[in-house]
Amino acid sequence: MAFYQFIQEQKVPATMEEVWEFISSPKNLKEITPEYMGFDITSKDSDQKMYPGMIITYVVKPVLGIKTPWMTEITQVKEMEYFIDEQRVGPYKMWHHQHFIEPIEGGVRMKDIVTYIPPLGFLGAIANSLFIKKKLNEIFDYRTVALEKRYGKFGG
Repeated sequence: MAFYQFIQEQKVPATMEEVWEFISSPKNLKEITPEYMGFDITSKDSDQKMYPGMIITYVVKPVLGIKTPWMTEITQVKEMEYFIDEQRVGPYKMWHHQHFIEPIEGGVRMKDIVTYIPPLGFLGAIANSLFIKKKLNEIFDYRTVALEKRYGKFGG
């Protein structure tokens, strides 16, 4: 069974407090997700700040506009440093997403590490090489642009 890891870093010209306040609120996920994903939060407490044990439910349309339910649990939170979400129900066999922030000169470095196993065994491995990896790049590229619109370009 193959697993994959996707790692992305972005520098943001903002304070730790501003970045943490934004990323630790589930309601802001829609702002940094491409519209074509049809991302809608369905859980009731999405306006609360994240906490360990928090369950967040969504509907997404990752492929061909097909609505797919997704449930993640926030498993760990260290205020102003990181949080981890793990899929409980959704399209992947396994999904573990670590979100880190750290202060740097001129702003904040954000680092995401996504470890995942696609569904369907060897067919999932083929799907990963054909489109899952590309889709993750697209989503995180969109997020980069969305955060630049919100905070400006780092060093620019």
